[in-house]
Amino acid sequence: MLSNPARDRNRPFVSVILSFYNESAVIPELLARLRKVLRGEGDAIAGYELVFVNDASTDNSEALLRDEVGRDGDVVLVNTSRNFGVSECVYAGFRHSRGDVVVYMDADLQDPPEVIATMLARWRAETDVDVVYTTRRTRAGEHPLKLLLTKYGYRFINRISHVPLPVDSGDFKLLSRRVVNELLRCEEKMPYLRGLVSWVGFKQVPVFYDREARFDGRNNSKFPVLSRRVIYGYLDRALISFSDAPLKIALLVGFSFASLAGLYLIVVLLQKLMGWYVPGWPALMAAILLLGGIQLIVLGFIGLYMNVIFLEVKKRPNYIVRDVVRAVDGKAAELPEPER
Repeated sequence: MLSNPARDRNRPFVSVILSFYNESAVIPELLARLRKVLRGEGDAIAGYELVFVNDASTDNSEALLRDEVGRDGDVVLVNTSRNFGVSECVYAGFRHSRGDVVVYMDADLQDPPEVIATMLARWRAETDVDVVYTTRRTRAGEHPLKLLLTKYGYRFINRISHVPLPVDSGDFKLLSRRVVNELLRCEEKMPYLRGLVSWVGFKQVPVFYDREARFDGRNNSKFPVLSRRVIYGYLDRALISFSDAPLKIALLVGFSFASLAGLYLIVVLLQKLMGWYVPGWPALMAAILLLGGIQLIVLGFIGLYMNVIFLEVKKRPNYIVRDVVRAVDGKAAELPEPER
């Protein structure tokens, strides 16, 4: 979608993308707050749409949103064929959005919709800004262990990444249309969206806010910090996609221990020649286990990279859309998936 930057900045059409799974308890309040914020912009925006990407929910979230599509004409419902994941669904939302600016966020109301007004104001304030990202000052209702691990996880990725990544910033951002178009060109598997937004470049500025607890009162996140999905996502998407540091560290460790083994071999030969050599099975087994463990670590890192290459080579789509429901002549209508 081509756009006129001058016109769009003065009076943009805004798309808000929300990837969700089983959020029926939150959707009514979410819709009310989003509409209040965007309608409060008045003539400052040309209009808005709320693009909900349903990641194969099993509750009545889809039914609720189908009713909303034909009611006010501001809701677009994109249903995937199965559960694909948050980032993949955000990409589906990008492809079906029409906005000159696009805001993407979680649908659980931990990220307050009211911050969108601040993000739009920040975007208008400077004509060369293409990304407004949010940085969390506080995070209510989250376990201290999760806060600790995510804090240092962000900083570790930032330290080893080839591209500087803002810390304490999640998936709540405002993007210009040209940034969205560049992201759609990145068709890699298992996309790490937080990193890709930084990777595409352009001027990016922060907005600070306080993250709220889940609106539905659930203390447990759908993505526990020590769950398989989070750990695998961290390794495959963040660590592997934006750094070759694990391979270099593995090479350095292997070279260091090979050097130490060579020096130890010289010491053993000298002891043999001088008659000081005493057989020691414990020392031998410890050395074998240590070197074997290092080899397995190195092979593990190589395997992670090979797995990503394997997925890229297969070229399967990141998501499949079952149907798209938009308002046509004041009624909800299912439309075909556009060609890519």
